[in-house]
Amino acid sequence: MHKYLLALVLVAGCDKAYNAEPGLEGVLPFDPTRPTRDVGNGVEPYDGADPIVRDAQARFPTGLDLHVKVIRRTCSPTEGVCHYSKEYPDLHSAANWLAAIDAPCNVQSGTREGIYDRCERPGDRFQLDGVQSGPLEIARLDYVPGESPGYSDDNRPTDDSPGLHIRLADALSTDRSETYGGGRFIRTFINAQGLVEDLAYAEFGTHWWILDGGKHLVGEVADYQRTDVGNLLEVGVVEGDPNGNGILGARHGDPVSLLVPGDPETSYLVGRVRGVMEGEDVPGTRMPLANQPLDTTELLALYCFIEGLPGGAPDRLDGPIDYQHCTYSANPTDLDLYDTTEPVTWEGRISSIFAANCAGCHDAESPNGALPLTGPDAYTSLLMASDIDPSFARIAPGQLDKSYLWLKLTNDDAIDGSPMPTSPITGWRPLTTTELDAIRTWIEDGAPER
Repeated sequence: MHKYLLALVLVAGCDKAYNAEPGLEGVLPFDPTRPTRDVGNGVEPYDGADPIVRDAQARFPTGLDLHVKVIRRTCSPTEGVCHYSKEYPDLHSAANWLAAIDAPCNVQSGTREGIYDRCERPGDRFQLDGVQSGPLEIARLDYVPGESPGYSDDNRPTDDSPGLHIRLADALSTDRSETYGGGRFIRTFINAQGLVEDLAYAEFGTHWWILDGGKHLVGEVADYQRTDVGNLLEVGVVEGDPNGNGILGARHGDPVSLLVPGDPETSYLVGRVRGVMEGEDVPGTRMPLANQPLDTTELLALYCFIEGLPGGAPDRLDGPIDYQHCTYSANPTDLDLYDTTEPVTWEGRISSIFAANCAGCHDAESPNGALPLTGPDAYTSLLMASDIDPSFARIAPGQLDKSYLWLKLTNDDAIDGSPMPTSPITGWRPLTTTELDAIRTWIEDGAPER
């Protein structure tokens, strides 16, 4: 139990809620049939002719190589940045990479909207004394600071009224509209003897208002009780529906883990790299946020590493990755994040490139320089004049030399300022030749939207 509690305390989020642009997710077009095997140190090396698989085997022969050359490079290269102790999961060491196997996924992303339903875990429970026979699961808990205006039957609290708001997964069995009494917060855990126990870890007594047919409680908070509420929030009440969309993820299936042995397609870290999991958008900006997206060879190594993990987490990473029997070695190009079979249009390919490389700074909600490169307004915004130099358009259809954004991407001397995209680690991080070729073709063809 301590593993999950610690994870919930450590979870943080520097990313904003964001759903992947169409085409970015790269949904795999096949349903792999995974072999059952025990991968040991003497795995059979890949002997096929596919250049991607051979390259992956040469570059990333072991899980340790994958961590050092891909995970640490893209996710945690510098102390204090993202997944190097700044936020969960910390991936900067090999031991931490191992600890990600079967570990809970990120449920506190910085915004409630950024929480993925399949990361939600069973909520703590709340027992309102004298009202219901047993404790009920907490869906959400919020504290709205402020002084109570003196609630009454004629002036009942609302959703945003000052007080302690507890939204329950199930309704109280009562016809009361208010009550005075104590409430206990209860968590189920496994004790040192391996027995399941319920622990009442906090209590709060006040005047409670019962709303929404018994599913919403509002507790009045007096001045002398504010410290108690602050302490309760610091403890970290586990909510069953922290994103508040009405879906309690743990009731719809087992919560997913960061890395699921044998199944990369339900591993949360892979979902954040791709932007989707089993056809469903995964909230949050695609990862890695500030570094080059993983190429096909790196993705193959990651998939084969996860697929070859035994049922229990290994205690070291220097064993070889089994590319010979890896399901994904049959069609490694299917792992590519970009669908190169689509026409070179904004919706077909270009939006995916910008989402993968620029969304960390130029998202739809609060874009740097008032330039959104993702979201519904991105295409229209790109055709406007540059704010920095109005003699250029951001994108001038058919004219590379008049397209300010193209000149920024290629570090052209015709404009001033730093090239894009940027990296907090290396400064300028040029796009790949394939990405630049696609953007060039798109502009030369008139920058079609669809």
